[in-house]
Amino acid sequence: MAVKKIKSVEELEKKISTCSSCLEKKFNGKDGKRHIVVCGGTGCLSSDSQGIIDKLNSLIKEKKLEDKITVNVVGCFGFCSQGPFVKIFPEDRLYHAVKISDCERIIDEDIIGGKCIEDLLYEDPNTHQKVEKQEDINFYKKQLRIALHGCGTINPEIIDEALGYDAFKGLIKALSMDRQKVIDEILLSGLRGRGGGGFPTGRKWQFAYDQENDTKYVVCNGDEGDPGAFMDRSILEGNPVAVIEGMMIAGYAIGAQNGYFYVRAEYPVAVRRLSLAIKELEEVGLLGDNILGSGFSFRCHVRLGAGAFVCGEETALLNSIEGKRGMPRPRPPFPAVKGLWDKPTIINNVETLANVPYILRIGGAEFAKVGTDKSKGTKVFALGGKVKNVGLVEVPMGTTLRELIFDIGGGIPNDKRFQAIQTGGPSGGCLTMNELDTPIDFDNLIAKGSMMGSGGAIVMDEDNCMVDVAKFYLEFICDESCGKCSQCRIGTKRLLEILTKVTDGKATMEDLDKLEQLSESIQVGSLCGLGQTAPNPVLSTLSKFRDVYERHVIDKKCDAGICKNLISFTIDPEKCKKCSLCSRNCPVNAISGTVGKTPFVIDQSKCIKCGSCLSSCKFGAISKK
Repeated sequence: MAVKKIKSVEELEKKISTCSSCLEKKFNGKDGKRHIVVCGGTGCLSSDSQGIIDKLNSLIKEKKLEDKITVNVVGCFGFCSQGPFVKIFPEDRLYHAVKISDCERIIDEDIIGGKCIEDLLYEDPNTHQKVEKQEDINFYKKQLRIALHGCGTINPEIIDEALGYDAFKGLIKALSMDRQKVIDEILLSGLRGRGGGGFPTGRKWQFAYDQENDTKYVVCNGDEGDPGAFMDRSILEGNPVAVIEGMMIAGYAIGAQNGYFYVRAEYPVAVRRLSLAIKELEEVGLLGDNILGSGFSFRCHVRLGAGAFVCGEETALLNSIEGKRGMPRPRPPFPAVKGLWDKPTIINNVETLANVPYILRIGGAEFAKVGTDKSKGTKVFALGGKVKNVGLVEVPMGTTLRELIFDIGGGIPNDKRFQAIQTGGPSGGCLTMNELDTPIDFDNLIAKGSMMGSGGAIVMDEDNCMVDVAKFYLEFICDESCGKCSQCRIGTKRLLEILTKVTDGKATMEDLDKLEQLSESIQVGSLCGLGQTAPNPVLSTLSKFRDVYERHVIDKKCDAGICKNLISFTIDPEKCKKCSLCSRNCPVNAISGTVGKTPFVIDQSKCIKCGSCLSSCKFGAISKK
């Protein structure tokens, strides 16, 4: 059966109204059905939420309830450490950490019996009260979902649900405006690029609009390569239509007819849902020629990332789309002047484009009311590391780090002491207890020695060694450097060698001076943002934790017990029970003794510092120093 194409704004508005009504009836229970929604984000899928979906559908079929119950897949709920999530409508009841074995209880006790299953509700760790509604959980209370609009609410694989949840209202408004007026609205909003640089989005669009060329392009950067970052992935998985609409508005504004999504190949769910949304929009006439009879034509294309971190840099990304090796280009000329296939091109990341339809719906001035003077709107963070509530967080700009870590994040597990938070991934830096009350925005974080980046936020406690943290990021940078410029290719390698000397206890105080000097040279001489920001983790940890570096260099000690060459395991002969358990668990036979007769001893020359002996001893006879 052929799909009916939507040929005018009036037809689309009527379709949106119908879909909105259907969605409202679903949420309010006015359609006479019960609806189960299950998180289908990658995090929950890895915990077998697909198995939960299959089991629920199987039970519904077995009990002949198909006309009374539906099961829908939605995007990421954000609270990743508590998934998989199952939500029941119209009660708006949220169950967390659901297992396949819970499915029959959900159908029998809740859906059929009308009883809330208390033990599947989230328990507030402070009050120990069970919480039934999502909005009543502390993790969500200070959040404001703009870029994450629809994620965890609508089925990303059903276009009608997106239309019922505000999709294409922004494009309708944009098509009624002059192209320059659309750009003016983005300028008025104060929206800055969410990919890391924070460049004003409207100015970038203006540069491309001003170029006299019949062919222009819009590129969406979905090559999210920062360790621990999953913001863009979750948006594409949860509401791909919003990002497509943002790209279309950008294309209309600058006069482009083609857009390219460059998405990490490691994101198969996001790629599949994005591709499906593009196909469905083409079928109904919302992508293609003469969209809504406006004379505006636009097509979307998907390209998979080449697996290199440097391809997140916009000019390297353009090379990759063109089939060339992913290496940065000298600038100027900037992509807005000479970009994809030498044509004017704007490059915005996923989160940036997800904000665009919202801005057109409510107006730039209204959007600008949220945030700080120079950083408007919200920012999505992937909050991870040593924090209780790991997950995806969207907060207004100006929210403090303390609120992010201790209110939304729930604080540090096991009553450990907070030590630092690394923002901006390998390109960023660490912020300490002294910066906890810093309002989060682009300029404040840079002033404190870090940066917003794409939104990775890794929390570290007292058990983390900050020298080892810097070394970890440098190892990543060295692996991902494209090698085009010698400052980055050779300089980062030398930085890593010096850091390795520090962690091995072989460095001198002169080496710490060399770290600073070399870092500054790499920043100044590198061609692209990867090399220019590569020394940030070194400089920030060296500045804020110099005493830790000096402890490694002077005393040859790693107080966190992370740097293997600076720690040792010893057995207290008075506490040793002569049981041989430690010896039997040692992978290199470094422990000797006689069962029941003599205490066991560790040969330090053979010990590989794996800690197997420490974890296996049941009597507290082994210590790490």
